[in-house]
Amino acid sequence: MGKTGKKGGKRLKKKELAKMLMELFQNNPAEVYDIKRIFRDLKLDTHPAKLLCMDLLEDLAMDDYIKETEKLHFRLNTTGQVFEAIFNRKANGKNTVTPLDGGEPVLVAERNSLHAMGGDKVKVTLLARRKHHVREAQVVEILERSDRSFVGRLEVRKDFAFLLTEDRTLANDIFIPKKALKGGKSGDKAVVKITEWPEHAKNPIGKVVDILGQSGDNTTEMHAILAEYGLPYAYPKSVEDEAEKIDPGITAEEIRQREDLREVTTFTIDPRDAKDFDDAISIRKTDDGLWEVGVHIADVSHYVKEGSIIDKEAVKRATSVYLVDRTIPMLPERLCNFICSLRPNEEKLTYSAVFKLDDKAVVKDWHLAHTVIKSDRRFTYEEVQKVLEDHKEASPEDYKMPGDHAADPNFNGPDVLPAEHFATELITLNRLAKQLRARRFEHGSINFDRSEVRFDIDDKGKPIGVYFKVAKDANKLVEEFMLLANRTVAESVGKQPKNKKPKTLPYRVHDLPDQDKLINLSEFIVKFGYKLKPTGAKEEVAKGLNKLLTDIQGKKEQNLIETVSLRAMMKARYSTHNIGHYGLAFDYYTHFTSPIRRYPDVMVHRLLTRYADGGRSASQDKYEELCEHCSAMEQLAASAERASIKYKQVEFMSDKLGQVFEGTVSGVTEFGLYVEINENKCEGMVPLRDLDDDYYEFDERNYCLWGRKYHHRYSLGDTVQVKVAKANLEKKQLDYALVRE
Repeated sequence: MGKTGKKGGKRLKKKELAKMLMELFQNNPAEVYDIKRIFRDLKLDTHPAKLLCMDLLEDLAMDDYIKETEKLHFRLNTTGQVFEAIFNRKANGKNTVTPLDGGEPVLVAERNSLHAMGGDKVKVTLLARRKHHVREAQVVEILERSDRSFVGRLEVRKDFAFLLTEDRTLANDIFIPKKALKGGKSGDKAVVKITEWPEHAKNPIGKVVDILGQSGDNTTEMHAILAEYGLPYAYPKSVEDEAEKIDPGITAEEIRQREDLREVTTFTIDPRDAKDFDDAISIRKTDDGLWEVGVHIADVSHYVKEGSIIDKEAVKRATSVYLVDRTIPMLPERLCNFICSLRPNEEKLTYSAVFKLDDKAVVKDWHLAHTVIKSDRRFTYEEVQKVLEDHKEASPEDYKMPGDHAADPNFNGPDVLPAEHFATELITLNRLAKQLRARRFEHGSINFDRSEVRFDIDDKGKPIGVYFKVAKDANKLVEEFMLLANRTVAESVGKQPKNKKPKTLPYRVHDLPDQDKLINLSEFIVKFGYKLKPTGAKEEVAKGLNKLLTDIQGKKEQNLIETVSLRAMMKARYSTHNIGHYGLAFDYYTHFTSPIRRYPDVMVHRLLTRYADGGRSASQDKYEELCEHCSAMEQLAASAERASIKYKQVEFMSDKLGQVFEGTVSGVTEFGLYVEINENKCEGMVPLRDLDDDYYEFDERNYCLWGRKYHHRYSLGDTVQVKVAKANLEKKQLDYALVRE
């Protein structure tokens, strides 16, 4: 038998191996081959043959015969020379197009863009590749303009105007003819759509579609942030009018069709400023000595019918948006704050997961039911926390933390039962929740508990103080029972015998961490004396991460290592294709508990009702498309929330120019250092151009800038002194200057 990697006893020649590779991909056009499988299928087991194969794969990829789908994974490139794609505009001129078939993005230089805008559907042709250059394409036709709009400040001249925008995808200001100004004046914030961009014109031409108000006004600026991300900042009157027609009353007939839990002790626990109460918890002792805990969720789908005008608006929004000083709701206010909200002393329709647990928080039985409840009290987290701490039931670390705000004993008014009246129920729920939480971490759930910045705002929207929202036992109590309900509901549909296909359900999924980033993390933490095994069973990797996160508590490198660890994590999303939730260590997980503010929960409620009534499985394609939309809207909402926080940070620091603060390096880029001030978490940048004591280079792997000449190093997590140099509200940008000792 001849040696593999040779032909007829002779070493394979380059031409022969190239032919074998091309035939392999040509005969299996849909297959993705990893490098080991290629070696195996072509019987390449000698080192020279493998090296030659690697070189040829690189050549074939350069010639676009094959494409690398991920590192060392290849498939036949079926994209032709001319194809349709979505255009992605970049301010630096390095635009790209993403093929509609899902292929890899291709570079489009500005001169070859045909003035396409981000989101446009275009027809492109591939250009001949220059040696040692990446593949480029040229836009030959704009097939469909995106509905993209731009936000900025108007500068009005005698006969025309410009929109000055901070949008980084647009290098030039937008020219606006006088007749397209819609009454806008200089200094107004406006929303503008581009109507045309002549081939030889420097500036695109646009029209004003809305005037938001005068720059600097708080409401104007918050609406501008929403408009920047394409999010709605006003509720359509037609939808609000439709909500006004809904009868809030509950008929005796409706109550007869439901499980009646109005007499069971029930309450809501929410943030101090909440108005939309999605969920309530009930508890009572059963005759067989178990604890019956009900997780009651607002029955939004009872009032919002699929395909209705209210439902269509909710689909479009997909989520409520929480800016610093306001909530932009998914549902009309009449529904989210009144009819559906589980307000105290009001009978409400709910969809409930009711559990029977023993004293060790083991679920002995559970059922799902449409119910009617009556909340006995509306608690704030602070009130519940005070009860737990007064009875010495809170976790030891809670006593060390500063409170978010002192609990107000008269928050609910003088006629409301004191919090102490419910102490037994709250203490029992807390004990059960702690056991559920402990078991979750034993099974590999990852513990990322990070404080969040919040602002005290005056009546004009100006930030007058900063505080930190930290998760204490009161928060964790609610979280644990919501997780229990979400997981159990998902299992009820998804966990089926092997011979039975599960019915369609939107799951909340979270993929495994990025392997390369985990390896990088494990190498990075060695210098601090920590170890992490980045490969192996996912439960073991998760336990290793949890041990790391526990070991760094209170250490100076805590923030640094938490930041790097978070960057290794994938983003959670919605999908009908269940892959489990890695971060929570759940095989099945969905969102069931917040239908007032999240559309996926409404979908889940409808499907659970349908399946309980014996209905057949819903269309997976339809719900997968909705899942993708909801995931995208969730990301947009999160970006808008971050932008509003950033705006308030800049506003808060604008009267502190020249003041010196101690901070922590929170980010390192080729442009400079991001520094977060320790006392208020306001983040700004120290530009690289201001580090003029040396020539600094960016070390991406070790998260640092290092000086060539004097070898000074600025690393993620370093403590530094900074002076507030600039505060640009228009750009939402803080500039700091290092104060060197």
